[in-house]
Amino acid sequence: MEQEVIQPEMSYAFDGEPLLQPFIDEETVVIEAQGNDYYLDRQSGFESSARSYPRRLPIAIRRAEGVFVDDMDGRRYIDCLAGAGALALGHHHPVVVEAIRRTLADGVPFQTLDLTTPVKDRFVEALFSSLPKAFADQARIQFCGPSGADAIEAAVKLVKTATGRRSILAFHGAYHGMTHGALGLTGEIGPKLHVSGLMPDVHFLPFPYLYRCPFSLGGEVGWRSSLAYIERLLDDSNSGITPPAAMILEAVQGEGGVIPAPDEWLREIRRMTRKRGIPLIIDEVQTGIGRTGRMYAFEHSGIQPDVLVLSKAIGGGLPLSAVVYHKELDRWQPGAHAGTFRGNQLAMAAGTATLQYVKEHRLDLHAHEMGERLMAILRNIQKDKPQIGDVRGRGLMIGIEIVNPVDPPDALGVYPPNRKLACRIQTECLKRGLIVELGGRQGSVVRVLPPLIVTTDEIDQIGTIFAEAVRVSIVT
Repeated sequence: MEQEVIQPEMSYAFDGEPLLQPFIDEETVVIEAQGNDYYLDRQSGFESSARSYPRRLPIAIRRAEGVFVDDMDGRRYIDCLAGAGALALGHHHPVVVEAIRRTLADGVPFQTLDLTTPVKDRFVEALFSSLPKAFADQARIQFCGPSGADAIEAAVKLVKTATGRRSILAFHGAYHGMTHGALGLTGEIGPKLHVSGLMPDVHFLPFPYLYRCPFSLGGEVGWRSSLAYIERLLDDSNSGITPPAAMILEAVQGEGGVIPAPDEWLREIRRMTRKRGIPLIIDEVQTGIGRTGRMYAFEHSGIQPDVLVLSKAIGGGLPLSAVVYHKELDRWQPGAHAGTFRGNQLAMAAGTATLQYVKEHRLDLHAHEMGERLMAILRNIQKDKPQIGDVRGRGLMIGIEIVNPVDPPDALGVYPPNRKLACRIQTECLKRGLIVELGGRQGSVVRVLPPLIVTTDEIDQIGTIFAEAVRVSIVT
């Protein structure tokens, strides 16, 4: 059995001399490495029943590098979860590791609240330079607690403060986080069932889900019907909705099943919200920093939001979130939003390195090319597999909707979701060295989010493993 060696700890005074004796007298302490089952059993013994990923991905991770992770049983996997999209450059990328080491060597504090440092200044400069110039020139930034959900909460507080209104317009299929307010904006019903008193005055609108059109029309006529419905609602004095403080949306819905909004639909949404003075919040927590083939998903349509919510990849894999918004909305008072860990210096250093690397190496374009390659492979698999209902996505944010072709289809000829088969495919992928996630309606969409550094060979491996997993799962 392989053994891990832990070196003894030593504390030092400021002059470099030992302050105390070593905390552990022995030269080294040897701990016998255990397998996956050992750590999974321990986890189930002390971690809450709310844990989710280990139930479908029963592994304990030993180490990771690039697009690969190794488990405690010595198996290697291609990681197409990548921290739910947070690891834009994969695991332990040299530029990120070096940025963290340099920051540690410089003696910068780990946390600074909202006090500024050169590290923070460089991060803001890098972030703003990654945004469209017209947006960045008018922007202000608020750093939030380390999660995207906290940034969503801040964005909602911002627009309510600036407008004096209370209603928020959200969309079917949306995912904005699991904190109390963010959950109120989220479409999935399951997490809400046992939580009362969620954010009031949230009103859900039909998102242009082309495969499962909410109007049973499909195609362009379907998403144009969505626009017509929304515009009429906004002008209807009997709609039951008070003038909105904001509309919030994802340009590509992630947890909702990887559903890209048509560019023309987004342009029309921007037109109607601007005309009526409704701030538009775009949640790019998962799509930002090159994921969809552009630096930001909203750029595909050529629009500009009033408020942009960012997290995940902006911290280079470390916890960080922020809200970037038009300066005219900057009407809140000092302390209106705060958080102890909003000054995470290591995350800002790692984020700066990531932003610069993505920009310099045009990883947004690489994501587009790799995404097109993978979707072509997946659509080829789909040809003789009616269980694959739809393959869709943008860049390296791809969804494969799994359906049951035995049950009756809907009015558009679309078969019902098949969560059971999607789970089998996920399990068979894991057995063959591929980590994928599930999402969408009834958890029937296999989601693929590899790091942006994935190569053509690795893309082809992903396709090969997925094809075999589908074949075995259908036969089973």
